[in-house]
Amino acid sequence: MVDRHSQGQATRRKVLGEAHVARSEAQKTPFDEPFINLITEAAWGHVWSRETISLRERSMLTIALLAGLGNDHELAMHIRATTQTGASEADVMEALLHVAIYAGVPRANHAIKIAKETFAEMAKAKA
Repeated sequence: MVDRHSQGQATRRKVLGEAHVARSEAQKTPFDEPFINLITEAAWGHVWSRETISLRERSMLTIALLAGLGNDHELAMHIRATTQTGASEADVMEALLHVAIYAGVPRANHAIKIAKETFAEMAKAKA
């Protein structure tokens, strides 16, 4: 039987990076530990660990869904994760164009603003 928590932690580190996961784990409390365990096992251990589609494709789907739902904080985190998933800026724009058509122009417009800011921060940090 697969240990979904261990598998989830490995996938989470691969996608979000060691530094992000280390910060998150350091901030974990007894109150939010059940939730962290749930997303580690369900999101990262079950969904993100599946091999049916690539991490790049999963990343684009996630960005589109987060943008369409207006989950801004999570959106910026997943934009930053594109450095690990292989999704390019052009890939992100394609996902956000779908958001404009299927979830609404205001959602896409706001997500594009977040993506531009996040990509600029990433470029600045690289320089």
